[in-house]
Amino acid sequence: MSVVDPIADMLTRIRNAHGAFHQTVAMPDSKMKAAIAEILKNEGYIDGSASAEGTLTLTLKYADGKSAICGLKKISTPGRRVYVSVKDIPQVQNGLGICILSTSRGVVAGGQAVADKIGGELLCEIW
Repeated sequence: MSVVDPIADMLTRIRNAHGAFHQTVAMPDSKMKAAIAEILKNEGYIDGSASAEGTLTLTLKYADGKSAICGLKKISTPGRRVYVSVKDIPQVQNGLGICILSTSRGVVAGGQAVADKIGGELLCEIW
C-alpha cells in the first residue's frame, strides 16, 4: 500500500500512538521523516528515534501521564502547497510550539529558519 502523503501519515501515527499511550511508534522510513524526527528530538517532543531495515521507530515522551505533544497539524498537503518567506514564518501557540519547514538547506524548525533568514514550504505545526 502506498501512502499519498507520507508526512501526514507520520503525524497521524504519532497522534494515534500518543492517544493510546504507546511507548514507541513505527513507520516506513524516509530521509524527510528522519529529519522531522531529529527536529522533534532536539526540541524535546520525543525521547529518540532509530532507523533500521526501512523502518523508523520513534520513542515517545510522557511527563506525569501526559504527552509531550499536545497537538499536531499538517499545513502543506499534496493538493495545496504552502510556502512562506522568512517574515511570514508563523509563531505556533504564541511561541509554545514549533513549525517545521522544508527549505533549500534541508528540513528545519521555524526558529532555525528565521535565524538563517530562509523561507520554504511550511510542512507542519507541533505544540
